[in-house]
Amino acid sequence: QVQLVESGGGLVQAGGSLRLSCAASGLTFSSYTMAWFRQAPGKEREFVAAVNWGGANTYSADSVKGRFTISSDNAKNTLYLQMNSLKPEETAVYYCAERRGPYSSYTTRYKYWGQGTQVTVSS
Repeated sequence: QVQLVESGGGLVQAGGSLRLSCAASGLTFSSYTMAWFRQAPGKEREFVAAVNWGGANTYSADSVKGRFTISSDNAKNTLYLQMNSLKPEETAVYYCAERRGPYSSYTTRYKYWGQGTQVTVSS
């Protein structure tokens, strides 16, 4: 049973920063990918960033490159997303997700999801 619990969301002004955390439990596979997605009201869920916990490879969407950084602490079973220079259009629910296998930016490839944490960026 895999459980993912996000935290760290909140209200921030445009240009500000937030650090999201995802606490994972029940991981039973040695090869897996962890990722962050976000979904704004009325929009499809979109890929933000991912990391392969079996290596040092990280990936991020073009829209957040240079501003967001994904990282993990395997000993603590925790995934992080450092978000800098936030924009109002990035207001969304941010989700942590996991899949067995290699990196993918497709939502349908991910098996497990957290409940999400709300990030609101004011103008």
